Amino acid sequence: DLEKTFEDNSITDPKARAKIFGQYDHVRVYGMDYFTKLESIGFKVEAVDYTKTFSSEEIEKYRLPKGELIPVCKKLVF
Repeated sequence: DLEKTFEDNSITDPKARAKIFGQYDHVRVYGMDYFTKLESIGFKVEAVDYTKTFSSEEIEKYRLPKGELIPVCKKLVF
């Protein structure tokens, strides 16, 4: 649950990237400021805890990150 996005392009070793970012081909971990960034470019953002729709057994079975918020975005296009 990061408040601020962490990004570091200088980490190039695949093992180090996997350890820090969770995957070897990632260079950032988004924080809650991501929602604000989306709003700043015109999206209406709703933070949704999708794990509330699953049972505890399903969350464990599929190894879902309980309580993780997903941004659901809408933008009017004219």
